[in-house]
Amino acid sequence: MHSVALGSRFVIPLRNPLRKIQLPHSPSSPVKLFSLLSDLHSLTKMENFWTGGLVDKNKKMVESLERYGVIKSKEVAEVMERIDRGVFVQSGTPAYVDSPMQIGFNATISAPHMHATCLELLKQHLQPGMRALDVGSGTGYLTACFAIMVGPQGRAVGVEHIPELVSFSIENIKKSAASSLLEGSLSVHISDGRLGWAELAPYDAIHVGAAAAEIPDALVEQLKPGGRMVIPVGTIFQDLKVIDKKLDGSISTHIETSVRYVPLTSKDAQLRG
Repeated sequence: MHSVALGSRFVIPLRNPLRKIQLPHSPSSPVKLFSLLSDLHSLTKMENFWTGGLVDKNKKMVESLERYGVIKSKEVAEVMERIDRGVFVQSGTPAYVDSPMQIGFNATISAPHMHATCLELLKQHLQPGMRALDVGSGTGYLTACFAIMVGPQGRAVGVEHIPELVSFSIENIKKSAASSLLEGSLSVHISDGRLGWAELAPYDAIHVGAAAAEIPDALVEQLKPGGRMVIPVGTIFQDLKVIDKKLDGSISTHIETSVRYVPLTSKDAQLRG
């Protein structure tokens, strides 16, 4: 639960953290107060639109993420419009609501705003001809996005340790705008994501879709000098960390935001929950 600050004392809770409204501590007239309350009413209606399941089309979902400032670039907007999230969720799932969704096997597909955030963080490393690794690729959504962005001259690799999810992701990709890239510049493999996929390393971009207790050494090794990795790190408390490998091989790290992901662990531990 998040909140909107009213001046310096009053707080109104909001479910949606992506929008905030600042109100003065002491409105100078009833007219001004009425105007402020009208603004708040409009904000509440927008919040209900966002969280209430009414964003039922992919394009509307993308437009909402743009309005809230999560999608900032043309490249990310275009790829999220081309790759329909509805193809990558379980049947009957409200695909376009901004929430993570269960996909079976104690795994989830991240919320649209997290996909958008990671794409924005990685976009400079997903240029045509570059290589991208998606660890814990799940239903294949971000792997497909990566494939579209790096194009047929690049390489997009998904790694997932649940065989059923690998099969599901391949079928999903076949129904998506990335279908023509399968078995060419796009592939999905059954493997422990903590080990990466050394065969096609090094990678300009690495995305990790589950929270690691510590950053896996194998993934740092497979990151190309000049490349970037985005990975949630932590157990009870987690941060989305951005790992940049400089051209001399040194590493710099910064925290983008606090997050909550399922753990990056072994297949057996995941299935036990």
